[in-house]
Amino acid sequence: MTRQALHEGWSLRAVPGPQVPAGIAGRAVPATVPGCVHTDLLAAGLIPDPYLDDNEKALAWIGRTDWVYETTFHHEPGDDERVDLVCAGLDTVATLTLNGAEVGRAENMHRGHRFDVGSLLAAGSNTLAVRFDAAYRYAEAQRDRLGDRPNAYPEPFPFIRKMACNFGWDWGPTLVTAGIWQEIGLHAWSTARLAVVRPLVTVEAGDGRVELHVEVERAGDAPLTVRATVAGATAEATIPAGQRTAVLTLSVRDPALWWPRGYGDQPRHPLQVTLHDADADARPLDTWSRRIGFRSVRLDTVPDAHGTPFALHVNDAPVFVRGVNWIPDDAFPTRITRDRLAHRFRQAADANVNLLRVWGGGRYESEDFYDLADEWGLLVQQDFLFACAAYPEEEPFRAEVAAEAAEQVVRLAPHPSLVLWTGNNENIWGWHDWDWQEPLAGRAWGRGYYLELLPRIVAELDPTRPYWPGSPWSGSEEIHPNDPAHGTTHIWDVWNTDDYTKYREYVPRFVAEFGYQAPPAYATLRRALSDEPLASDSPGMAHHQKAIDGDAKLRRGLDAHLPAPADFDDWHWLTQLNQARAIQLAVEHFRSHRDVCAGTIVWQLNDCWPVTSWSAVDGDGRRKPLWYALRRAYADRLLTVQPRAGGLALVGVNDGATPWRATASVTRLTLTGEPRAKVTLELDVPAYARIELALPAELARPEQARRELLVADAGGTAERALWFFAEDRDADWPPAGYDAAVEPVDGGHRVRVTARTVLRDLTLFPDRLDPAAEADEALVTLLPGESATFTVRTNAPLPPAALTTRPVLRHAGDIAAG
Repeated sequence: MTRQALHEGWSLRAVPGPQVPAGIAGRAVPATVPGCVHTDLLAAGLIPDPYLDDNEKALAWIGRTDWVYETTFHHEPGDDERVDLVCAGLDTVATLTLNGAEVGRAENMHRGHRFDVGSLLAAGSNTLAVRFDAAYRYAEAQRDRLGDRPNAYPEPFPFIRKMACNFGWDWGPTLVTAGIWQEIGLHAWSTARLAVVRPLVTVEAGDGRVELHVEVERAGDAPLTVRATVAGATAEATIPAGQRTAVLTLSVRDPALWWPRGYGDQPRHPLQVTLHDADADARPLDTWSRRIGFRSVRLDTVPDAHGTPFALHVNDAPVFVRGVNWIPDDAFPTRITRDRLAHRFRQAADANVNLLRVWGGGRYESEDFYDLADEWGLLVQQDFLFACAAYPEEEPFRAEVAAEAAEQVVRLAPHPSLVLWTGNNENIWGWHDWDWQEPLAGRAWGRGYYLELLPRIVAELDPTRPYWPGSPWSGSEEIHPNDPAHGTTHIWDVWNTDDYTKYREYVPRFVAEFGYQAPPAYATLRRALSDEPLASDSPGMAHHQKAIDGDAKLRRGLDAHLPAPADFDDWHWLTQLNQARAIQLAVEHFRSHRDVCAGTIVWQLNDCWPVTSWSAVDGDGRRKPLWYALRRAYADRLLTVQPRAGGLALVGVNDGATPWRATASVTRLTLTGEPRAKVTLELDVPAYARIELALPAELARPEQARRELLVADAGGTAERALWFFAEDRDADWPPAGYDAAVEPVDGGHRVRVTARTVLRDLTLFPDRLDPAAEADEALVTLLPGESATFTVRTNAPLPPAALTTRPVLRHAGDIAAG
């Protein structure tokens, strides 16, 4: 058995058409495989960077053009009985020819293809070509044939099995790709090969069990033997002549369990499978190896007094989900390296995240993604790839969806981090609430996928993991799919129409999406936009705001809470601050009800390009203030002041493995630091639990709301909690006063700020001085006499005066003061 990668010597050319620019028509350029048309044209200097300014608009022709990839390779015939051309991923509508003869066709980006090419290969030089038909032409033809169906955007993405967000989203560019986007090569083999290896890993009464399902493809009918080993256990099975399947069971006594981060370690064990013919001493015919983790997972959805829970249990331990939604980290997936993913995972883990939800408008994530999730102990919820649209269930789509789903369920089965399959993003909700039913006129819209086909495939191929038909989904067709009391819910009236304080009106069972927008970091904007001057509505800013009425919604949020910005620097700071405040308020509120609410998944962790969006980490990988707020709100121990009927309460939330016992002092004081009332409370919070303590009236009722706040401090066992009685726009801030000192340290600078007056949400933006600079902390509130130290990591010398004044050093009160 041999494998030959076919990744070298490729060229790319456009099939002639009136839309193809003159400088590209008739020209072949070097192509990188795996890759895509956009990145090849960019590397050749034939198109501008689509992430800069409004260059995206000038590249729409690419998705309406046919493209041909071609390479020549050498083949030396051997005595193998089969030689297959194996394509892990073709984007999307592909026709493959070898030495002028058609090999096969593909029309699904989300699955692999294998073609027997032994009879077409020549000794010596061979020419392989892959023609990609325009994705738009294919999708529009299918739409015209089957009838249009409603979706959230005026694009035909439901009519092609391709990454939906290629066609644009409310945070993403319209860059409709084509290309050989995953590995391609020849696989030569004889007798038989391992076609499917499907380990079902379970834990029962402390013992691990691997039920290993093996399917072979044969070139002959000889008896075969399959052997497997894991963690000291071995098993063997015979596949008789003419048969194709075997099931092996491996039992491991008391294995070290794989746990989510924060709950334990993440040990993994090599599972090795070999296939043999009658000559047991010869080299194996084929081998397969993965690292697995022993853990159990279940979803508690048994109705209770509050409705229908949605509570994840790993190894029988309930896990409060502190999650973020994940979108493709780049519009061009082949640019996403393992190192880039590792950096993003580190950012997630450092923000105390324990789950990533892979959203249904992108892709089934890569092996690197899942291997890193296994390593980091980050749980993963993987959507099947349907988002924000009514999807056709007619052929060829039903067969393609079935093949795609089966392949991906099997591919991801070894990964302990994967704990939940979800049928779609918002499509069941859309059918109920988005005026779809009349235009559908009884036509299929995806229900058969989410409630019949996909659950059947998961149940047949991987019954060790739960399946949930949609996000959101109530658990029953008899209950509205976005009912907060049942299953999972998405909260989007906040942001779209309502102020973020409305989050407090919800006590949901599980919040799978909620978010608030802000622009990316200043350095990201300056790299991506040539606008002079930058303004909230300058051409580049407007193009990189994809949400409907996005700027108006940002302004509405500012008007409700903060002073009016005087210039772009103020607008940039205040919108980022408002985003952080909105999500911190929401997360702390939901966690304060952790006996009812079992998890939150913030929309969204990351971006795929420079854009104003809901992300905590922008398209250049820079952390927005939201990231720092999320780190606080998702901390293992959370101290928070919450409004309750008739007053205020101090809530302690403990997502740690040990009890939290501390003395907490709660003080009402003026903005100038003068105490008005104080109480001491004892915290005794069991592991994975919360406690709620009502605050007395003398604390909860200020004498002058515009001039007072509450401070709750648990002696360093958790970050202190603050409660301001008035919005910033209404507060009677004293003129800001502080002293600042800067000293150089290895790898950057240390900035120490000492407050002479209250400084709320003190934040440094060193990227305004050096695009590579980053501060370790943000959104720090200082009372008079207190100090904070920020470490700025940079290789550049930064001027101390600039580091300690606007627009680099900001706080919430500096607008009125400025």
